[in-house]
Amino acid sequence: MKITCLTENTCKNENFVCEHGLSLFIESDGLRILFDMGQTQLFYENAQRLGIDLKDVDFAVLSHGHYDHGGGLKKFLEVNKTAPVYMSRFAFEPHYNGTEKYIGLDTSLKDNKRLIFIEDRIEITEKISLFSCNDKARKYDLGSFGLNMKVNGMFLPDDFRHEQYLMINENGRRILISGCSHKGIMDITEWFSPDVLVGGFHYSKIEPGEKLSEYADFLDRFDTEFYTCHCTGVQQYEHMKQHMRNLQYISCGDQIEI
Repeated sequence: MKITCLTENTCKNENFVCEHGLSLFIESDGLRILFDMGQTQLFYENAQRLGIDLKDVDFAVLSHGHYDHGGGLKKFLEVNKTAPVYMSRFAFEPHYNGTEKYIGLDTSLKDNKRLIFIEDRIEITEKISLFSCNDKARKYDLGSFGLNMKVNGMFLPDDFRHEQYLMINENGRRILISGCSHKGIMDITEWFSPDVLVGGFHYSKIEPGEKLSEYADFLDRFDTEFYTCHCTGVQQYEHMKQHMRNLQYISCGDQIEI
């Protein structure tokens, strides 16, 4: 499996442009998968720089209904004319940072016939599945960090029911792809115990210190290779790296072989 980071908050290579957001191009078992589309059409521009033709994507996955992961959805639907896009049936619900900043998706796209809205689980192929885990108890819930959903005109802490996780089985290994892990990276890791986990930890608002060390020590109990990015935070990653054996950071333009 090869994973190419098309969009992320950081760049190590001056040939790429970065933004607050995430987009991954995954090649697995002959399939080409786009996981998230970043905030703008930057994911497409960086794909071109890498020689990746997004017209060849077999299917796309939207991890959750936030603009920094689904802002490029319109561009993808324009570039690729056939690939289905799998997303939660809750993805187009209104989401906010606080009560003023709308951070949801472009609702004008919600009737596009290529969008496949799923419930709690779907098996895309024999080896590839999507899970929402909405029925799972969260033992290590850290709250919504000020992110809200709007229900019947009222702002409520987001329960992230619109978030889903991609599991790929390849060569006897279980690789889990997560966008922001809003439901809690510790819970998610415990639920799946994957061989490899790629995605954000949503720790960027947690100051490096004792608590973050505890969370890192918890994750280090698992025999999981972690590749993190985006909402983890660079300082937080550097702090956690001191406590974890198998933690790496992926930036815009990076390619990893798993």
